[in-house]
Amino acid sequence: MSVCKLMTGLQTMIDKTKKLDFLAPLALRLYLAPVFWMAATSKWDPFDSESSLDGTIQWFEGSLGLPFPELMAYSAWGAEYFGAIFLVLGLAVRWISIPLMVTMVVAAITVHWGNGWLAIAEPSAQLDMARSILQEHGNYEWLTQNGGFVILNNGIEFSATYFIMLLALFFIGAGNYVSTDYWITKKCSTC
Repeated sequence: MSVCKLMTGLQTMIDKTKKLDFLAPLALRLYLAPVFWMAATSKWDPFDSESSLDGTIQWFEGSLGLPFPELMAYSAWGAEYFGAIFLVLGLAVRWISIPLMVTMVVAAITVHWGNGWLAIAEPSAQLDMARSILQEHGNYEWLTQNGGFVILNNGIEFSATYFIMLLALFFIGAGNYVSTDYWITKKCSTC
C-alpha cells in the first residue's frame, strides 16, 4: 500500500466524524460560560441586594487608572454576564464573542501584563516557604486534600487562553444541533 493510499484512507475515516463537529464549539461554550459567569457575579450579582458594582468601579479608577471607570465596569460586567448566558444558549455566539474578546484584551493589558505569562507561579523558594509555614502552623492536609498548594502569579495566561477560545468561536460559530443560532438559521433558511 502506498503512502498516498494510506493517507487518503485515514483522511476518509476522519472525514466521517464531520457529523460530530458540533462537539468542539459546544465544549468551548460550556467551558467558557461558567468562567464568565463567575467573573461577572464577582463584580456584581444583581440577585444579591447587598452586591453592587461600586467596588469594581473604584478598582478600575483607583488601582487600574482606567478612563471612564463606571462605563468600563458596566461594559465588562455586561459582556461577562450576558456573554455567559448567550454562550450556554448558543445564541448570537459570534456577536457576543467580540465584547468578550475586548474584555480579555483589556484585562490582559491592565491587570495581568505586568505579571508576565504564567497564571500560576512556578515552584520557588517563596512557595516552599509558604508550604513549610502551612505544614507547621496550619492544617496542611485539609488545605491540600483537593490539590496542591500554589501561588497565583496572575499573569496573562488565562485571559490569553480565553481570548483564543473566543476567537475560535467567533470564526466557527455556536455549532450545529445544540445551539439556538443553529435552529434560528435553519428556520430562517426555509423562509
